[in-house]
Amino acid sequence: MRPFASTIPLDDARALLAAAARPLDRIDNVPLAALGGRVVAEDLVAGGDVPPFARAMMDGYAVRAADTTGATPEAPRTLALVGRVFTGEVLARAVGNGECAEVATGAPLPTGATAVVMVEETSPGEGATVRIHAAVHDGQHVGRAGADIARGQVVLRRGDVLLPAKVGAVAAVGLASARVWAKPRVAIVSTGNEVVAPGQPLGPGQIHDVNRHTLSAIVEAHGGVPVPFDVAGDTIEALDAAVTAAVGCDLVVFSGGSSVGNRDLVMDILRARGTVVFHGIATRPGKPTAFGTIDGVPVFGMPGNPTSCLTNAYVLLVPFLRTLAHLPPHLPRVVGVPLARRVVSSLGRHQFYTVRLVDGQAEPAFKASGDITSMAHADGYIEIASDVAAIEAGTRVDVVLF
Repeated sequence: MRPFASTIPLDDARALLAAAARPLDRIDNVPLAALGGRVVAEDLVAGGDVPPFARAMMDGYAVRAADTTGATPEAPRTLALVGRVFTGEVLARAVGNGECAEVATGAPLPTGATAVVMVEETSPGEGATVRIHAAVHDGQHVGRAGADIARGQVVLRRGDVLLPAKVGAVAAVGLASARVWAKPRVAIVSTGNEVVAPGQPLGPGQIHDVNRHTLSAIVEAHGGVPVPFDVAGDTIEALDAAVTAAVGCDLVVFSGGSSVGNRDLVMDILRARGTVVFHGIATRPGKPTAFGTIDGVPVFGMPGNPTSCLTNAYVLLVPFLRTLAHLPPHLPRVVGVPLARRVVSSLGRHQFYTVRLVDGQAEPAFKASGDITSMAHADGYIEIASDVAAIEAGTRVDVVLF
């Protein structure tokens, strides 16, 4: 055994990671259908007006506004009907004095017309005429060309996250693709002779690989592309080969092998081939967490216990990854509720304690660091400061929701 020489406070670990995180500088040109959630890499400028023409905003009749002056239900103005315009069509002639054209909502406003009278304020006249029962002013019920987006306008700015409406703006200006920041490729390497891929039979003393899949899910949810590798055995040779392949990615995450046992060899590889920024954090769970670099590529050494690994993925990996991906900080939902039962904590270690929300209270859900159901059956977690030994039942706590 090689015990920790020391551990650093959680805030120090966060500060070191924040200082080391660098946004990627690669740019992808991504098709419109795949833009959701991506981050704009350069300002997007409209090459034309949206809409490109003035259009009717109501079903009714396109008119010259001056021809409706003084119109009332008792004294309507009668105009000659010279045509009909539906969406996707253009009237072949202009609307002249004393004339009107039937228009559908969204249809181009005919040349010569300056306003639209709603159909509710009209009635059929004799022959090909329409009675106008209300006066309108120039521009009434008309959407002008460029009312939504004007030619030359900056539609999206560098750094904008492409939420659904912003994807719509890309489509509105007629682009089939956009230039966005590349997603970080994250190598995920589970380690340990005892770790077996799900779907494979277990031998004596073996367990299924949980961390590869929880880490892949969290990477994908926060702007990265998971690149899972086969399980690396507990030998220097196996880990060295895994590192050689993994550092082709933008970020490497090991699970297991970062503790202090004789077969916890990830730290040996990190020290031999790169630099160690920290090893050991004063948290529970997740104490045996490491961070460093190999060939300039950032490397996380996560604990092998599933709850420890996933907790520190939420707390430490997610902010780091989102910086690489040019994404804004993650702001999880937090609810304040009373604690259902007394919770005891370890002095000197900042604890993340999982809970369920039951009948408006936070019910403890934490079992042990090795039990994935400590998180799978939880709704979120509370944080217990390192100088707090216990939180009594009924105390109002902030639950950070998963």
